[in-house]
Amino acid sequence: MIPTNTKEKIAAYTKELRLPAIRNNYSTHARQALKDKTGYEEYLLALLEDEFESRIKNRKSARIRQADFPYKKYLHDLQREELPKNAQAKIDVLQSLEFIKEGRNVILAGNPGTGKTHLSIGLGIKACMEDYKVFFTTVPRLITQIRECRSQKTLRTLEGRFEKFDLVICDEFGYISFDKDGAEMLFSHLSLRAGRKSTIITTNLSFERWSEIFGDPVLTAAMVDRLTHKAHIINMNGLSYRAKETKALLNS
Repeated sequence: MIPTNTKEKIAAYTKELRLPAIRNNYSTHARQALKDKTGYEEYLLALLEDEFESRIKNRKSARIRQADFPYKKYLHDLQREELPKNAQAKIDVLQSLEFIKEGRNVILAGNPGTGKTHLSIGLGIKACMEDYKVFFTTVPRLITQIRECRSQKTLRTLEGRFEKFDLVICDEFGYISFDKDGAEMLFSHLSLRAGRKSTIITTNLSFERWSEIFGDPVLTAAMVDRLTHKAHIINMNGLSYRAKETKALLNS
C-alpha cells in the first residue's frame, strides 16, 4: 500500500527503487534550490549526482571488502625513503597500475620485513579504488582452497572465478614448502592467468631457491618462466622495518 503523505511516498519510492542518497538528501537540496532559485532540472541533476557519487563510493568499498585483504595498508603510508632502492625507483611505475592494463605480473622478492606485503596491499587497494576486481590470498591458503574445492568437485567454479580477477595478490610465496601435488595445483592455477591477467607475488626466496619449495626442478623452471615473463621484478632486499623499530626502541 502506497502512503498518502508526500514525504512518506518519497521514502517508499526511493526505498523500492534503491535510491538511498536521494532519499537522504532531497530535502536539503530542495531548500538550497529554493534559496538559490535554481530550476527543476538543476535540482534533479544535484540529486542524481549525489546518488551516482554514493554508488561509486559504495562500489569501491565493496571491492576492497571482497578482495579479502588481511588489513588495510595504503601507498601513501609507505615511507619511501625506507624502501629498498629498487622499489623506490619503480614505485611510481607500479602505482600507475599500467601493469594491470597490460596483464603483466609483479614479483616482489626479498628478505622479510622490507615492505613487500604493505606494497602489494597498497597496490591492491589502489586498484580497487580504480574499479578493478582484486583478490588477496597467501599461497598456503590458496593451495588449501584448491584442495578443498577439488575434493568437493567445485574446482572448475574456483578456476573460473580466479582467472577473472583483474589482479590477484599471492603473498608468502616460499614461506613453507609443499608436496608435488600442491606444487602442480599451484602451477596449474596460476597458469590460468598467464599473459592475460596480473598477479603480484611476494617471496622471500630468490628464483634459484624456488626448487626448495617445489621440490621438482622441471616444474620450478616452468613456474619461474611463466611468472616472470614480461614481469616487473622488484628487488626488495634491505633492512627490515621491524628490525629498525626494535633497534630504535632499544636505543631510546
